[in-house]
Amino acid sequence: MRYVQATVVVAALGTAWCVANFTVGAGTEALAYTFVPVGGCFAAGSVVHLLRHADLDPVTRRFWRALLVAAVTITIGYGWLALDMLTHAAEARTRSMPLPAAACVAIGFVVAIWAVARVPVVEAGGVERWRILLDRMIAFLGCAALLCYVGLAPMFSSAEPWSPQAMALVGLAFLVAVGAATKVSFIAGGPVDRVALRCVAASGGVTAGIVAVLAVRYGYVAAIPAQAIVMPLTPVFFTLGVAAQWRAEFGTRRDQARNGMLLPYLAVVAVDVPLLAVALGAPLTWPVRVVLIAAVVVTALVSARQFIAYRENARLLRNTRIQEERLQYEVSHDGLTGLANRVLFRDRLAAALTETTPASVLLVDLDDFKTVNDLLGHGVGDRLLVSVAQLLRAEVGDDGLPVRVAGDEFAVLLTGADADPEELAGRLLAALDQPISQHRLLVQASIGIADAAPGATVDSVLRDADVAMYTAKQRGKAAFVRYVDGMGEPVLAHMQLGGELRRALDDNELRVVYQPILRLDDNRLVGVEALVRWHHPIRGVVSPAEFIPAAERTGLIVPLGRFVLRETCRQAAAWAREFGPDALREAGLNVSARQLHDPDFVSDVTAALVDSGLPCERLVLEVTESAVLRGQQVSRTLFELDRMGIRLSLDDFGTGESSLSLLRAFPASIVKLDRSFVEGIEIDDGQAAAADARQAVARAVIQLARALGLETVAEGVESAEQVAVLRDLGYTHGQGYFLARPMTADGISCLLARQRTVATVQPTT
Repeated sequence: MRYVQATVVVAALGTAWCVANFTVGAGTEALAYTFVPVGGCFAAGSVVHLLRHADLDPVTRRFWRALLVAAVTITIGYGWLALDMLTHAAEARTRSMPLPAAACVAIGFVVAIWAVARVPVVEAGGVERWRILLDRMIAFLGCAALLCYVGLAPMFSSAEPWSPQAMALVGLAFLVAVGAATKVSFIAGGPVDRVALRCVAASGGVTAGIVAVLAVRYGYVAAIPAQAIVMPLTPVFFTLGVAAQWRAEFGTRRDQARNGMLLPYLAVVAVDVPLLAVALGAPLTWPVRVVLIAAVVVTALVSARQFIAYRENARLLRNTRIQEERLQYEVSHDGLTGLANRVLFRDRLAAALTETTPASVLLVDLDDFKTVNDLLGHGVGDRLLVSVAQLLRAEVGDDGLPVRVAGDEFAVLLTGADADPEELAGRLLAALDQPISQHRLLVQASIGIADAAPGATVDSVLRDADVAMYTAKQRGKAAFVRYVDGMGEPVLAHMQLGGELRRALDDNELRVVYQPILRLDDNRLVGVEALVRWHHPIRGVVSPAEFIPAAERTGLIVPLGRFVLRETCRQAAAWAREFGPDALREAGLNVSARQLHDPDFVSDVTAALVDSGLPCERLVLEVTESAVLRGQQVSRTLFELDRMGIRLSLDDFGTGESSLSLLRAFPASIVKLDRSFVEGIEIDDGQAAAADARQAVARAVIQLARALGLETVAEGVESAEQVAVLRDLGYTHGQGYFLARPMTADGISCLLARQRTVATVQPTT
């Protein structure tokens, strides 16, 4: 700020001296030429101070170094002029500027113009780059034409013509002003402060314009006030620019947003001034003709600019329309399959209901699609969904709207009186009988059909279709069911059962009972299988066949299984403490595939064993063949449990499709013969061949288990005759209602106590 104050003081002294000179004749007129170089010294000093003490980036430093060179060169030129005038004081009013001095000033202006030209502007490409270039040309030529008309042109035709040096310097000052003004209008931020550039423009344009007006209006007499009052303002504006750059470097930079959109239009208005002047009778001199030619050029540039703007606006409108169409498509269509999504589906169905158009909805749910993701991965599953979508498009055609509702669930909206949803459902099921997708997978679907009854809503139609689809799954899958009144009641009851089961878990309504596993030769208790029972406060005991499927469907099987696991481990450890570690060899419980998929299952088992103190080898986890075949996650979990020492039992053995191969791939310790192979095994109809056939699977299982070193347990033993046959085949352990029914923990305790009593009495008898 001290440099600004110094230049202001110099300008004030020049003004005071000039007033004194004109009023009382104080001093020689040659003194008027000393104020500009003195102010120039302070201006150069302000730039030196900025470069030394401010942390400028390379672009800003380069700009101000160039302006320092310009300021020093111009100061030298005007210092030379002052010295010349002081030595020729008598001719001060009419003497021309020495050529070396004018050359120095001219070089300084050229350097300033070069510095301003190198300031980076808006980065753009393509059409935007040409638009900005035209805007800059329009602004530059329009402003230059106006300054030339009001400044240079009158100097050429004035009664007391100015020297070529003076007119050249005024023209260069105008170029600095116009260039800086144009530049600052197209800087979108950047290192060089916009206010600083405006001050640089004012230092050249304002003073040059005033000098030109004084020259034309007052002739040689104007030289003294121009040198003493007007031109010392140039260092003032220059140091103000330096001060603005200082403020910008210390965090007080003003908004750098681009605001040059108005300048080209102002330039067009400016270039019209000489046209209006000529139209109103101004003399048509050759400088004015040059200005008029510039006006014509500006008009041509404006036309080109508007044409480019028209083309660009048309392109933007076209792109906007395409983008809107794409967004509308993305909002209403599924990203994976390209089918309509739930939003569009509901809109179309709502429109059909509003128009009372006959409408039907087919809800298509792929059966066991989760198995595909588990066994083959989500990538294969996604490609299968895409193939199903293509099949839907082909089968539906123009008769309806195929939709992907969510996940592996699709839908079809049929409208019109001629639509036959059952015929379409049959065609879809027939098409799905053939392998699809690039992996040639066979997939089935359950389809629910619902018609839009009078007064139906979107939600009611979808609910009916969902109930029908769920009913199709309950009837064995791979089929379609059409909704009829009352169909939703059992489905609703099943869904309500899931909610009540959640409450039952929270209110401790579930109980664990234990079915004994006995030795077939002496009925000695060797193990138990934990079973869960639900004591409903209103309905009484709810059958597991009723609530276990609801638990599987809702995911409650995971917390339910965790409850059974912890209770079984706790009770088995309590029996071991009460009756000795050898009183009960094992305690088993069933584990579902949903539990094995749970990433926390192994840690749940570990926590139950640690909390109860039950040894790992005393716990048996029973899994079905279908659960073992549920993918790599299940396989990893089972092998991890086996490494912990937990014994695994293959439940319901013989009912699956891969039983024999599983015995080699699955780390089983126990094989449980399914009850279906025990039933009827004791029948003796006098035909040896028939009896051998009934016993064939049981005989094969025991032989295979012995060969692989596995234990066997026969399930569903219902009579003494079955016990005898199983013993003859080699089975040593069994469970069933004939041997012992499921009982509470107290019942098992009584059996263990009786067993212990018998063991202590036998040696004394």
